[in-house]
Amino acid sequence: MSVLIDKDTDVIVQGMGKTGTFHTDKAIAYGTRMVGAVHPSRAGETEVFEGETDHSGVPGRDDRYRVELPIYRSVAEAVAETGATASVVYVPPPFAADAIMEAADAALDVVICITEGIPVTDMVRAKRFLEDKATRLVGPNCPGVITPAECKIGIMPGYIHTPGRIGVVSRSGTLTYEAVFQLTNNGLGQTTAIGIGGDPVNGTNFIDCLAMFNDDPVTEGVIMIGEIGGTAEEEAAEWIAANMRKPVAGFIAGTTAPAGKRMGHAGAIISGGKGTAADKIAALKAAGVVVAPTPTDMGAAMLQAMEAAGRA
Repeated sequence: MSVLIDKDTDVIVQGMGKTGTFHTDKAIAYGTRMVGAVHPSRAGETEVFEGETDHSGVPGRDDRYRVELPIYRSVAEAVAETGATASVVYVPPPFAADAIMEAADAALDVVICITEGIPVTDMVRAKRFLEDKATRLVGPNCPGVITPAECKIGIMPGYIHTPGRIGVVSRSGTLTYEAVFQLTNNGLGQTTAIGIGGDPVNGTNFIDCLAMFNDDPVTEGVIMIGEIGGTAEEEAAEWIAANMRKPVAGFIAGTTAPAGKRMGHAGAIISGGKGTAADKIAALKAAGVVVAPTPTDMGAAMLQAMEAAGRA
């Protein structure tokens, strides 16, 4: 089991420029079912991807791949032709919000937006547009979503992921990779890892992901990685205390950040006396979350939480 995506997810890529082409190739090599692309100025063309898979030597998996990806004028056309249920957005910032809305208008189940630097006003408009749609947006400004050995949508390195027992949700891209690597090394592995992105206006939040992992029968625990800025972690802590049936470990980045200093991206900023690391850590601990003191302790914190819950 997994959440959001699995081996049967058919994916289209929006924006087949240099970045989209590079990461589409990596996704195909990983085994993701990429079925089409959307790039209006290249409609009718075909992009060919071929090379050695990430699964060479694995029984039942081909060592090499060759995929001819058709390029369509619109998402609606791509969905009609391919039956895709998910898309990944690599469209440049000025046009990315429109790409998200186009994907939602085509009734895709999941849209994962990697693009960084989308104007906040554009995202406010896009989020309002999504309110009456069934489409789930992950991101923007996120590394993507991966269900190990099944489907990789985004920019994360596939080789550090291993199928396992832990759900991962994170505002930080780099710390997602670090947590995953530690979970792989300590034998816990991952069910699905979700990078929700650090922008102040995004599509999927901590509570959304915690609820999905809570309902997933294979996920036995969750590691949640937050950072300074906003109140998402405090709200998640309240939800965990009231609803979570599985052990949770956590980490909050930015403990040494000065107030008013932007750290990395628009979402990670302390303002008005809110969003401090100390407040977030206190809220998580009060909810029973095992909080790692440093990034290198995230895997150990998850092991501790699992042992305390009798799931080690």
